[in-house]
Amino acid sequence: MLPHELILLCCAAFAAGFIDAIVGGGGLVQTPATLIILPQYPVATLLGTIKIPSFSGTSIAAWQYTRRVKLDMRLLAGVSICAFFAALFGSAMASKLSNAVFKPVILILLIGVAIYTYSNKKFGQSEHELKETKNALAYGISFGLLLGFYDGFIGPGTGSFLILLFVSVLGQDFLHASAYAKIINLATNCASIIYFSSTGHILYHYAIPMAVFNVCGSFVGARLALLKGNRFIRIVFLIVVTGMIIRFAWDVAKLAIRG
Repeated sequence: MLPHELILLCCAAFAAGFIDAIVGGGGLVQTPATLIILPQYPVATLLGTIKIPSFSGTSIAAWQYTRRVKLDMRLLAGVSICAFFAALFGSAMASKLSNAVFKPVILILLIGVAIYTYSNKKFGQSEHELKETKNALAYGISFGLLLGFYDGFIGPGTGSFLILLFVSVLGQDFLHASAYAKIINLATNCASIIYFSSTGHILYHYAIPMAVFNVCGSFVGARLALLKGNRFIRIVFLIVVTGMIIRFAWDVAKLAIRG
């Protein structure tokens, strides 16, 4: 283990924890940074390794949110359980299926999200009454399954997608949606860790120091989000979604050139 590698990985982990605590999408920093810094390891091993710091940072953010934000525990439990098993399946498929087909679809979706969020100034700024119906739970379970699989299979941006769905489908403001997203993300990260650790795909000598820095970044990010509120989260959300668009556009362009 080279010192400069660990320093760079810890810096990326701190930035990822900070971003992820506010709007999700920390994997946009942590995942590519790890792949670039440690090219000598298999992709599955690196994906497994970064789940440890992701889980650690998300735990701190979730703890801080739940102390300040009231959540529907029935809905949260249903979505989290479904997301857990979907992520377990997604992690198992990560080394067997190509994710190339998903990236153009995700890119188009992200562009639409950015345009809608930017143009609709009230999007996610006020909380509506969460529907006490079976439809709310059904919607939650549906995107818990979809994004749980996505997190286990690809990963980056899961928290941002969860926030988007809780805002647009279930009428939550950005602050409440962020709180739901953190806890559901905990479940998906836990599932991936179980799979990758059981198959020997975690480098603990990198994962543990990264986890410490991810926790620090997450603590700062969550405190800032709770202090600044919805307007601040909306701005960061737009910045992260723009970063996701650039990232996926680059991936799609590379695939097109190779094809």
